[in-house]
Amino acid sequence: MFLQGKTALITGSTSGIGLGYARALAAEGANVMINGFGDAVAIEGYVAELAAASGGKALHSGADMMKPDEIRAMVAECTDRLGAPDILINNAGIQHVAPVDEFPEDKWDAIMSIILSSAFHTTKAALPSMKAKGWGRVINTGSMHSLVASPFKSAYNAAKHGLAGFSKTVALEVATQGITVNNICPGYVWTSLVENQIPDTMKTRGLTREQVINDVLLANQPQKKFVQVEQLAALAVFLCREEASAITGTNLSVDGGWTAQ
Repeated sequence: MFLQGKTALITGSTSGIGLGYARALAAEGANVMINGFGDAVAIEGYVAELAAASGGKALHSGADMMKPDEIRAMVAECTDRLGAPDILINNAGIQHVAPVDEFPEDKWDAIMSIILSSAFHTTKAALPSMKAKGWGRVINTGSMHSLVASPFKSAYNAAKHGLAGFSKTVALEVATQGITVNNICPGYVWTSLVENQIPDTMKTRGLTREQVINDVLLANQPQKKFVQVEQLAALAVFLCREEASAITGTNLSVDGGWTAQ
């Protein structure tokens, strides 16, 4: 458990990829603060699970990633109750699909705030203590849409591309201070959010489950397999190791070959 004594703060982590990160880091001994919305009873269960796995502490913050003051308060609470974040994972995100000339302005603002601006605010708040300790890991959840685009996702593509540039910039700024900054770029990941889309798509398009998976969801993913949450979590854990200390400022594709095309 090589992360004993260290603290991880993960945004958007009450389900899916973020919760996978939390579980993997707790299994290596890290204290963990998770963040996000969801069923209160389920979240209490996750906190207890994470504390048991780490042998340390775990907390939940309901901070809204659209509100900078709540983000700063979340980092302060983490520092007071668990220790200053040694590992920061910016994972919060939402999606909306529409042509750009019909794209709702409030959806644009929300996507940019939750994906991109929140990463700025968390990183700004967490970096001083990482600099003081001479060690830190900032890991951003990008997307293959940090590197390539898909139509009708202008806000998401812009925010994820922005996250890639932000990661590179911060990596250069802290390169001599024991801190690395990287952007993990998944393809389609198997989560309940994706799984729940399949029945409606089957009905709407008159397709079988296999056709929806292979010909719709995984059409551009050459391996024809979903990325697994555990694969992303394992990469995040590796990035925290000393062996990964020279990996910084990178966009790490975990996309079944999507961006090789």
